[in-house]
Amino acid sequence: MFLAFGEIMARIAPPDHLRWQQSLPGTVEVTWGGGEANVCASLAMFGNEARYLTALPRHPISESLVATLRGLGVDTSQILWRKQGRLGLYFVEKGANQRGSTVIYDRENSAVSLAEASEYDFTKALDGVHWLHITGITPSISEQACEANLAIVRQAKQLGVTVSCDLNFRKKLWRWRPSVEPRQLARESMAEVLPFVDLVIGNEEDASDVLDIHAEGTDVAHGQINAAAYERVARQIIERFPNLSRVAITLRESISADHNNWGAMLFDKSQDRAFLAPLNASGEYEPYEMRNIIDRVGAGDSFGAGLLHALNNDKLSDPQTAINFAVAASCLKHSVQGDFNYVTEAEVLALAGGNASGRVQR
Repeated sequence: MFLAFGEIMARIAPPDHLRWQQSLPGTVEVTWGGGEANVCASLAMFGNEARYLTALPRHPISESLVATLRGLGVDTSQILWRKQGRLGLYFVEKGANQRGSTVIYDRENSAVSLAEASEYDFTKALDGVHWLHITGITPSISEQACEANLAIVRQAKQLGVTVSCDLNFRKKLWRWRPSVEPRQLARESMAEVLPFVDLVIGNEEDASDVLDIHAEGTDVAHGQINAAAYERVARQIIERFPNLSRVAITLRESISADHNNWGAMLFDKSQDRAFLAPLNASGEYEPYEMRNIIDRVGAGDSFGAGLLHALNNDKLSDPQTAINFAVAASCLKHSVQGDFNYVTEAEVLALAGGNASGRVQR
């Protein structure tokens, strides 16, 4: 059983690629999203037992949200229902061509941000769980959420549960201690969490933002990625946190909002080597070229879910196969609207096996 802990929100977006000024007043799209919930949903859709822990206010909107998770096969029995606090919101305006996407957060005084660690029954939530997944997003919203995040990680390790953490630095968050700059607050807070983690996941910027570890020859703002440099980044991360057994890093080259190259690296401590994906016929790293992207939000979460699924599947668990599966899963996410990755294991395996034509399946 997998368990993910974090905040899930209502995601509000203009239809298609409209800007807010074009769509309001008018119709908007409302779905659900949140880093840890996205992972949980994907894991369930891949056929895993997955439980989600969060805090929510009890009203029809939250109940609709939970019904969606249950419909995907997620165990929602341990959700903390609070009388105080609201449902967090975030607003997404999807970019196109040279105009990037934008996100606006409205999470202050949400149920998760107000809930103390003592309010959760972590013992019950962790019952029967072999793997806990957290991120750097939930601890960024409030001091209470940060303390709860640390508390569940500590308890999980006491119970022998494997822990994965996606660093997921969000520069618009980490504002709950005004005297400390967001990056510094993230570094201080995540340094307390990472000694309890087995697998750390990040994107091409997270190691720099959260750990002050930089990849040579990389300029993320200009879409320049030196994939080979991330093995050195992973080695430095493990040197700092020797409890880690694996480090995974997604590698995105942004040519435009609609055109990205996508791949990833998995460093396996036991084998003392890095594995890159995807590979071409010559066995060399060659990222997926994605054009006409539908939605890139949640891509990192779909990668994390794909990696967790593969590492816990005997047929997919060797490092190269696992990273192949995770990258293919997240590549497909770019074709799916919304935060959740509505793809099957069979579809991911087909892409990982080289079927990237997009032909109609009859």
